[in-house]
Amino acid sequence: MKPIALWAGLLLALLFTLTGCQTGGGISRAAQLDRDADFALRKLYDSSPEARKLAARAKGILVFPDIVKGGFLFGAYYGDGVLRKHGRTVGYYNNSAFSYGLQAGVQSFGYALFFMSDGALGYLDQSNGWEIGVGPSIVIVDAGMAKSLTTTTLQHDIYGFVFDQKGLMAGLGLQGSKITRINP
Repeated sequence: MKPIALWAGLLLALLFTLTGCQTGGGISRAAQLDRDADFALRKLYDSSPEARKLAARAKGILVFPDIVKGGFLFGAYYGDGVLRKHGRTVGYYNNSAFSYGLQAGVQSFGYALFFMSDGALGYLDQSNGWEIGVGPSIVIVDAGMAKSLTTTTLQHDIYGFVFDQKGLMAGLGLQGSKITRINP
């Protein structure tokens, strides 16, 4: 069992090291996250006009512009994000997960969570680390579902859009990942 823990620890250390590298040329980590979130949301809205419509009604948007996921039998993913309310940044968050099982590959992607109710947003604010799958439910929106979203069909607390996937990894899921507030 000890070799398994060693490999898992090495994989997590590698992912945290790689995602911690700054390429902002001297700007603060918070400013870099804000800039990356702006760019990611523009890309999402350009590819999915429905996401832009949802944003207009959302109480808050939590966007993770770049999540890096990797694994071979053991896997992990990690990335930092920004919480926006009415277009203004109100907090910074980290998303990380560890998994084991049949998996292989490396992938990067971004995702945005659109909080449609004050209760769901309050849960994020009040929880000391929110594990996705516990608490408010999230509906992941694909291209087909996005086209059917209207102001009268919005019935869930949180809608999620995954975007900008690169690389190859067997399986992509958010369940079991933990979102924690950070101070970059």
